[in-house]
Amino acid sequence: MSDRDQICRDFQTAVNMTATELAAWLETDESRRVGWKDGDPTRESIGHASGRRIVVLLRTPVAALRDDDYAHMRKVVGFCRRHLAQRPENDVTSRWRYSLMNWGHDPLKY
Repeated sequence: MSDRDQICRDFQTAVNMTATELAAWLETDESRRVGWKDGDPTRESIGHASGRRIVVLLRTPVAALRDDDYAHMRKVVGFCRRHLAQRPENDVTSRWRYSLMNWGHDPLKY
C-alpha cells in the first residue's frame, strides 16, 4: 500500500461526517465560536477554515487530489487523533466536540 493510500484510509476513518453534514455544521453559530483564531477574535478559526477545505476534499475524486491535499488530510488525521485522546467528561455540548466537528469528526456519531 502506498503512503497516499494509507493517508486516504486514515482520513476516511478520522472524518466521519459527510460533506453535506459538515457544510451544514459549518454554517452554525456553534461552529463559528470554537477554535484557535490566530490571535484575532474577529477572524475565522483555523479549524473552521480546515472544515471548509475538508468539504472540498470529500467532494474531490481521489485521482484529482494533489500533494497539498494529502498534506492537509494528514493534518486532519493528526488533529482528530490528538483531540480524541483528550475526551472531556461532558462531550455532548462541549467546545471539544464542536472543535472536532469543524475538522469533520463527530465523536457522537456511530
